[in-house]
Amino acid sequence: MPTYASEHAFFLPGPTAAGKSEVAIAFAERVGGEIVGADAFQIYAGLDVLSAKPSATLRARVPHHLIGEIPLTEHVDVARYLAFAEARIREITARGKVPVVCGGTGLYIRALTHGLSELPSGDPALRADLEKEPLPSLAARLRELDPATQVDLNNPRRVIRALEVCMLTGRPFSSFRAEWDAPCGARGIVLTRKRGRLDERINARTEAMFAGGVVAEVAASGTTGPTASQMLGLAEIRRLIAGEMSLADCIAAIQQATRRYAKRQLTWFRRESAFAWLDLDEEPDPAGACVRALKASR
Repeated sequence: MPTYASEHAFFLPGPTAAGKSEVAIAFAERVGGEIVGADAFQIYAGLDVLSAKPSATLRARVPHHLIGEIPLTEHVDVARYLAFAEARIREITARGKVPVVCGGTGLYIRALTHGLSELPSGDPALRADLEKEPLPSLAARLRELDPATQVDLNNPRRVIRALEVCMLTGRPFSSFRAEWDAPCGARGIVLTRKRGRLDERINARTEAMFAGGVVAEVAASGTTGPTASQMLGLAEIRRLIAGEMSLADCIAAIQQATRRYAKRQLTWFRRESAFAWLDLDEEPDPAGACVRALKASR
């Protein structure tokens, strides 16, 4: 069933470091749009360098929403994000503007285009018990209860949530995904690059983060909540600060983790059959291509 967002927003998802923000802003300028972030980490206020937020100069060109708004200590899950984003999309359309959803968190994009399954709310006692177990044990339990699982088994938060759903409903967590397979009518383009070029950009951006003061930023960040603590590179830089890792090893570890994350993103977005794909290395005017796609879809 189409959602409000799938009927009114234009989506520009894609892997990290592809250059989505620049294209989305140029596109929004041409169509009278406003950006709605769909990034699990850029939504937080703080750690701007680490989360690779669009620069203040870029953000000044068009209004941005759900970028740098939530305290680092707060938990944001997909249901909470969906409530935030739907409200902003309705406000934007009420002003006669085009909501442009841009980001790399596939789960957030899918929630906006398809809604959420009727999953049970969290059980604090059960979650507390699960959080005491090591990740390999949790992953093994999830594979036993849900052999078809597609959850990222390296992400403790997602593994725990999937286990929680399995245990509370008696159903495999993956069985709820079938409700997300129906066509949704959403309009959008996955912004991407060839894998080798994307890896080069990830490596260069990681080095630029360190040149841009990311270590000092992390040192001053204070307490982070369970969601923000999963930010790529945060654990490695904290180990660097503690003297447990060399600078070279820290940079290399973050580059590798980010490349793996981009690979997972690409795998996710290949399942988004509603969206066309655009290689930003091959299109001289990507914003113009997005404008043409928007007009053609109306």
